[in-house]
Amino acid sequence: MQLSRAARSAMEKTMSATARRQKWRAFALIAPLALFLFVIFVIPISALLYRAVDNPEVIERLPGTLVVLENWDGEQAPADNAYTALMNDLLQAKADSGTGSLARRLNYEISGYRTLIFKTVRRLPFDDGSALSAEQVKSRFIDVDPRWGEARYWQAIANNGTSYSPYYLLAALDLKQEADGSIARVPPSTSAFLEIFGRTFLISAVVTVATLLLGFPLAYWISTLSKRRANLVMICILIPFWTSILVRIAAWVVLLQRQGLVNKTLMGAGLTGEPVDLLFNRLGVYIAMTHILLPFMILPIYSVMQSIPPTYQRAAVSLGSHPFAAFWRVYVPQTYPGVGAGTLLVFIIAVGYYITPALLGGAGDQMISYYVAYFTNQTINWGMASALGFILLVGTLILYSLYRRLSGRELGLG
Repeated sequence: MQLSRAARSAMEKTMSATARRQKWRAFALIAPLALFLFVIFVIPISALLYRAVDNPEVIERLPGTLVVLENWDGEQAPADNAYTALMNDLLQAKADSGTGSLARRLNYEISGYRTLIFKTVRRLPFDDGSALSAEQVKSRFIDVDPRWGEARYWQAIANNGTSYSPYYLLAALDLKQEADGSIARVPPSTSAFLEIFGRTFLISAVVTVATLLLGFPLAYWISTLSKRRANLVMICILIPFWTSILVRIAAWVVLLQRQGLVNKTLMGAGLTGEPVDLLFNRLGVYIAMTHILLPFMILPIYSVMQSIPPTYQRAAVSLGSHPFAAFWRVYVPQTYPGVGAGTLLVFIIAVGYYITPALLGGAGDQMISYYVAYFTNQTINWGMASALGFILLVGTLILYSLYRRLSGRELGLG
């Protein structure tokens, strides 16, 4: 009996060691992929979220002023010692060459704050070597610019007393935080981002539908060809992948211009009496994006169609079904996974498009990626660029979750 227990114990230890080795072997196999995803996906997304709420400028450059404003009621201009603290902080910011970032951040809160900061810093120091009382410092600030006597300019400083702020995320949704902490919508004259997000999703949806309407029958036709001919057609479809997007866009500029091939063909066929404006508008964007993204719709649908046995449709016809009804009720439902994959792939790629709308569209055709690039490269507003990118990511994930839920119900999985 004791030998049996010893043998059982040894067997259990051997099995446990074998299981551990298998787990470590599996972990070693997936570790490179996990590390790759962590480096190219998790870290950038985390940085994106961090930059969207990061708010270091005011708290780093005006620490003494923020301490004085902690107990300020926010109704009227603060006490005289707040002006002294602001003078000392601005002098230190000037010495550290940090005035620019501070002025730029406060200018996001109130237009014209940048000018106010630089105007004041140029007049510092006030004392010219002699000590001034707090009341005198306040008087000097107001002499430089009467706006220092208004409470809202001090509220802009007090509202940024934390290292993290929802300002950029709210601004990306055309919202703002009031002095009392409540959330309000910005005036219609200054709101734009919700319209731009709506335009982005609308253009992406139209392009997705256009590629589906063109790609589905083309994929079905390819699936009916012999293997040799199907491979030849697929090569023709994949050829654009070997050409730069900029080259393809330049080609569309040549084709769609008023004296281009498309307009000459339309006029030669008598369809139009004068050239049609196809460039620098929404129609040109739709045409070019549909052409560029069409292969991404065809490939998933064709891969699914290729695996559907043709006997199913013939069996339905032999049982008395109309050929179109057999196609619609028997064949098409089996292509849903490919249609869903192609639709999702095209839509996700389309929402992030930048070059095509920028070169072929007008001012009212730019998508959200254009403004992400604008805030990144021109205004150097990384916070706003990160907030716009993060909102776009969240919207895409919500639509993806909705697609997964609907496709699960369609397939009987929900």
